[in-house]
Amino acid sequence: MPDLTDLASLPDPFPVEPVRGPLNAMVRVPGSKSITNRALICAALADGTTVIDGALFADDTSAMVEVLRGLGLAVQTDRSSERITVVGCGGTPPPSTEVLDVRQSGTTARFVLPLLSLGSGSYRVTAHPQMQARPMGTTFGALRELGAGVECLDQDGYLPATITGGGISSKVISVPGDASSQFLSGLLLIGPCLADGLVIELTTDLVSRPYVDMTIAVMEDFGAVVDRPDDRSFGVAPGGYRARAYRVEPDASAASYPLAAAAVCGGSVGVEGLHRTSIQGDTAFVDVLAALGLTVEDRESGLWVSADAPPLGGSFDMTHMSDTAQTLAVIAPFCLSPVTVTGIGFIRQKETDRIAAVATELARCGIEVTVDPDGWTIHPGRPRPTVVQTYDDHRMAMSFALIGLAVDGIEIADPGCVAKTFPGFWELLGRVGDRG
Repeated sequence: MPDLTDLASLPDPFPVEPVRGPLNAMVRVPGSKSITNRALICAALADGTTVIDGALFADDTSAMVEVLRGLGLAVQTDRSSERITVVGCGGTPPPSTEVLDVRQSGTTARFVLPLLSLGSGSYRVTAHPQMQARPMGTTFGALRELGAGVECLDQDGYLPATITGGGISSKVISVPGDASSQFLSGLLLIGPCLADGLVIELTTDLVSRPYVDMTIAVMEDFGAVVDRPDDRSFGVAPGGYRARAYRVEPDASAASYPLAAAAVCGGSVGVEGLHRTSIQGDTAFVDVLAALGLTVEDRESGLWVSADAPPLGGSFDMTHMSDTAQTLAVIAPFCLSPVTVTGIGFIRQKETDRIAAVATELARCGIEVTVDPDGWTIHPGRPRPTVVQTYDDHRMAMSFALIGLAVDGIEIADPGCVAKTFPGFWELLGRVGDRG
């Protein structure tokens, strides 16, 4: 048996062992990636020292930490206690000659670029080739409108790029809401540090609204004031951020995998410390599970999901919790009727084209899938043995591993890609069921 905590030691492909009997497990998932990286930006811009507890330690948050260090900020990390301590810059990032590498982290890229516009001088930003293929034009356009300099070094609208700060001013800016909520969040995060604040107006309806709500909740925890007069307008007051002690919630997106295991295998699974009161929109995935016929309980210990019959099927708009769409997709083969997922056309521009990837790999498993303009319709069937390709996408690996809990012969290619957000995933999967 390989050491499941050492991703480099895992066989590739990784064989998933089916569970024996209904599940009965309580698991702990790491801190929220989305909250950790938002808190790191607020802490970096605050005046004083912030202590973040319950922080996620994974590739995406490491990318953010190293960028902040590359700017010369004092950032101390303690993985054993899940603690990150940040000495903020008071709203003005110091100059730096370092090449700032956002790696494969979309949140790091889309949050750091606006932060750099607050500084003085020029900053060079690079990324992993996968991230370089993801569009950044919305952020670049907004920064230019604010007065920052943006020079794309290879292809217009994409990283790598040089950002020149020192000249931005408070304005009313317009951005589309249907590209990625990360673009809007990145702009909101710098609003308190502008002399007169920032007003943002959306030209289209907003996708993934819960992620923007999360951004605003974290900002407000650090002392920001954000006004939302209507669904397409945001007004951020000036005043900066206050350093503080901050605790990160368990990651609701990561929690979707063990909770979905109950739908696939039957039995009960709980996630410690996660509750319906979470500021994370992906917590609503338990409502999808309830609609599939599972029982959901919010206990003192955390959220629990139980299944004593196969899931039902149905149609689900996943616009506002798109990171869990792949999780729902792998439940679908085990349902009593087809599952239709809509509202997620924008996930074609994530780490990979997630709509195409899911359809391709379910077909490899022998499952009938109809690709729709903004999602899929997935038909019930018994998955056959196969090696699932993951396309360097952590969510492909973690979601398709659930199929292997229920049927023999499922192997996951490039299992180490889970390090992006959930390095302990394979160890957790080993604790979910009885393999006796």
